[in-house]
Amino acid sequence: MKVTTRYSSDYEYKASTEDGRIVNIDMKPEGKLHLSPMELVLSALSGCIAVEIALMVPKRRKTVHDLIIEAEGTRKEENPRGFTDIKLKFLLISPDATVEELEKITALSLEKYCSVADSLQPEISIECEVKRS
Repeated sequence: MKVTTRYSSDYEYKASTEDGRIVNIDMKPEGKLHLSPMELVLSALSGCIAVEIALMVPKRRKTVHDLIIEAEGTRKEENPRGFTDIKLKFLLISPDATVEELEKITALSLEKYCSVADSLQPEISIECEVKRS
């Protein structure tokens, strides 16, 4: 895996993969158009876990109508301003899944399958909710 990050301006960069996929990175103090590096970390974590949940729920013969993940990170005050903790809130829209099932699947994803979670050092806590659809 290789990503090349290229300067656009002092606060803006483009990261691209070897096969040409691009993400814009934006660190402007005001008027941001794209995600910052730390926002990308939270979205990478959410996306990694989302895929695992979406694949595991049907294996339990349950239905996914929608999945919403809110990721909130608390950062250190001093540099480097890494995350000290991350809170993930999961909302599964399903006619037949239970909160207990979602909690088990989410914990399994975090602890065993999500390489992004495995790469991070902060404490990650979860909150799960299932709404009937």
